[in-house]
Amino acid sequence: MKTQEAYNLWSSTYDQDRNLTRDLDQTITRNILANLRCQSVLEIGCGTGKNTALLAEISDQAYALDFSETMIEKARAKVRAGNVSFIVGDLTRRWPCKQRAVDLVACNLVLEHIQDLAAVFSEANRVLVPGGRFFISELHPFRQYQGTKANFERNQQKTEIEAFVHHLSDFTGAAASAGFSVANMNEWWHEEDRDKPPRLVSFMLEKRKS
Repeated sequence: MKTQEAYNLWSSTYDQDRNLTRDLDQTITRNILANLRCQSVLEIGCGTGKNTALLAEISDQAYALDFSETMIEKARAKVRAGNVSFIVGDLTRRWPCKQRAVDLVACNLVLEHIQDLAAVFSEANRVLVPGGRFFISELHPFRQYQGTKANFERNQQKTEIEAFVHHLSDFTGAAASAGFSVANMNEWWHEEDRDKPPRLVSFMLEKRKS
């Protein structure tokens, strides 16, 4: 099943399904970003809007982009803030955003579905102001090495969504090549992850000013 088709199908139960990765991502995103203040934010892969409300709180204008129309519909119904604009778009193509237009790009649980990291990092650099930040929260590659993929169940049938393994060095290498510095990197465990590899990895990147 193609990624877009899978997320369209998953959208109806995404918020209700038991999903420790989704819940941990939302928690760490709030912990890291809640004290920021931005003029404008671009969220790439907003899904059903689990982090969109937070981004609306910390910015004057938030743009939430996703390629799944049904996910966007859920996000629109959930997030009624007047400073949020929802956009249906494909992250693997040029983003519908002007050059040097936003202070923060936020990307959560998206890059495992993107084969070419370089293209995403290049677009993030293009749309960010000098000194702007690129926040990433992704499934940790240690979990990917064990075969973990985003998945959901319908009628007791499990659907795994296509994913690409990105090593930690792939993230830092793509960042350096695209003109970013790594300001911070963290590994994260859910409280139920005792004696297991980290579930998520997060990066805060900064666009070089020169």
